[in-house]
Amino acid sequence: MAIQLGDEAPNFTAETTEGELNFHEYLGDSWGVLFSHPADFTPVCTTELGAVAALKPEFDKRGVKVVGLSVDTIDRHGEWAEDIRDVTGATVNFPLIADKDRSIADKYGMIHPNANDTMTVRSVFVVGPDKKVKLTLTYPAATGRDFNEILRTIDSLQLTAKHKVATPANWKQGEDVIITPAVSDEEAAERFPGYETVKPYLRTTPQPA
Repeated sequence: MAIQLGDEAPNFTAETTEGELNFHEYLGDSWGVLFSHPADFTPVCTTELGAVAALKPEFDKRGVKVVGLSVDTIDRHGEWAEDIRDVTGATVNFPLIADKDRSIADKYGMIHPNANDTMTVRSVFVVGPDKKVKLTLTYPAATGRDFNEILRTIDSLQLTAKHKVATPANWKQGEDVIITPAVSDEEAAERFPGYETVKPYLRTTPQPA
């Protein structure tokens, strides 16, 4: 069964490039991103891992721990890391899981038989500090992910978890947000003084701190 938003992220213990890792223990009270790759030594994956390594300070700033996964072995991961550095200039600086028996891929539904019955698709799972899945994304093997977009969605998830707001289309950090319909006008005036009513159901306010 596919993992849905609000489900608890399945826990697992796995061998990684940084030693044995228990997923829930590793996350602790942090947010997490678990993302899979079809295979080592593939062109799109090489660019993606380099991109994530380069963006790791941005994930760190948001209190997000990143974990990659491929169905290849630790030895191949280590050899591949050299290619990633050669191609992108970035050193892999986060754990990369060796899921050679595909047990984790199966738990998370990362293998789609109608696309390919041996390789994982490009799955992304954003997990909150409560270990619940907050966001899922699935890309086909031929399409690389935009990790700046994943950072943008994390900004929204973290903001909306803290305040009674939602983020509009194409929202970026620092821009105006929408007050959720569950907030009455009276409460909105108290929480978000000076808010704007665009339509009775659409009220905007500067992003709260």
